[in-house]
Parts: sequence; C-alpha cells; structure tokens
Amino acid sequence: MAPSILDLAPVVPVVVLQDASDAVPLARALVAGGLPAIEVTLRTPVALDAIRAIAGEVPEAVVGAGTVITPDQVTETVAAGARFLVSPGWTDVLLAAMQASGVPFLPGVSTTSEVVALLERGVTEMKFFPAEAAGGTAYLRSLAGPLPQARFCPTGGIGPENAPQYLSLPNVGCVGGTWMLPADAIAARDWGRVEALAREAAELKLRLETLRAQV
Repeated sequence: MAPSILDLAPVVPVVVLQDASDAVPLARALVAGGLPAIEVTLRTPVALDAIRAIAGEVPEAVVGAGTVITPDQVTETVAAGARFLVSPGWTDVLLAAMQASGVPFLPGVSTTSEVVALLERGVTEMKFFPAEAAGGTAYLRSLAGPLPQARFCPTGGIGPENAPQYLSLPNVGCVGGTWMLPADAIAARDWGRVEALAREAAELKLRLETLRAQV
C-alpha cells in the first residue's frame, strides 16, 4: 500500500511553473530542503512536461498533480508520472477516476457535508480548500470531534506565520503552500534560496513538537 501523502512532510509545496526547464532544479532544491512531496498544479501549459521531467530525473521526489478537475487530467498526469493527485473539489465522476488511478489522491472539501460524503465513499484523506477563506483552523478543529477519522491537508492562505497552528491540529497531517517558492527567486533561478526556505518549512513540525515537549 502506498504511503499516505499526508505523512511525507509537514508541507507540500504547491508549484506553478511557467517554464518546464525550471522543473528539475526546482524539485531538487525542494527535496534537498526536506520537502519530497511536490504538487505541480495544472494551471499552466507546461505542467505535464514538468511532472514528466521531475518523475524522470528526480527519483527522490514524490511528484503529484494539483488542480485536477477532470477524469482526462487524471489519466494524463498519471501517465506523465504523477504519484499523487490533488483536486480543489470533487464530483462522483472525478472521484471514480481518481480511485481507479492507482495512486493516492486528496479530493478537495470545504464543508462538513462534503467530508461526510467522502467518508461514506471510504475516503478519509482530503484537501481542505480554500483553507483560510473556508474557516481556517477554527473550522478544522470543530470537525475533529464528530469526524475524527477524516484527515486533511489544508491549502489556501497558509504561510509560515499560520502553518504551525494548522499543523498542531490532530486532524491535519500536512499543509500546502507556496511561500517557499517566491516569484522573484523562481525568476532569478535562485535555487539556493528555495532550498533554504524549504528547509525552514520542513522544520516547522519538528519545532512544534519540541515546543509541546517543553510545555
């Protein structure tokens, strides 16, 4: 059974690439910084090429596809080498395609009813999106009591300031974010800066655990 994507690292970088040639050095920088799970979103025309390049040249990375909204995208991204799938929302048709893909997936939810509907279908791991706009940590904390079997990767409006609050919740395995991928660093191909920011993000949960132990 494939390991849970929620347990690979405390942060999943959400990557939007404009140039496929940046994919491999960017992925190497993220992995070197301690963030092996990399979500490449299907928001640009080069996304499939980027996934293919990372899958082929950075084997230590666990590359996934984000913003997956159609069954065709499921097929295309898995064929390109995606090892997990992330959607901003879900329908029965999309869910069936993701379940048939053979790779782990995180369907997006933003309401209690959507969570319950997925639990009915045997899905316990989900993306909570857009996290801050949909209620943030208070909302997720309120779900932990009645729905403890559901685990989440919150994404949307999360940065280094509020990520620790999300990661402290019992039903959050990791968070998704872009703060370790500043646009100016990508434009300058400053992979050393990306690696340093990734390392800081990777240490968030460790620092949180240390603080808990001191309480």
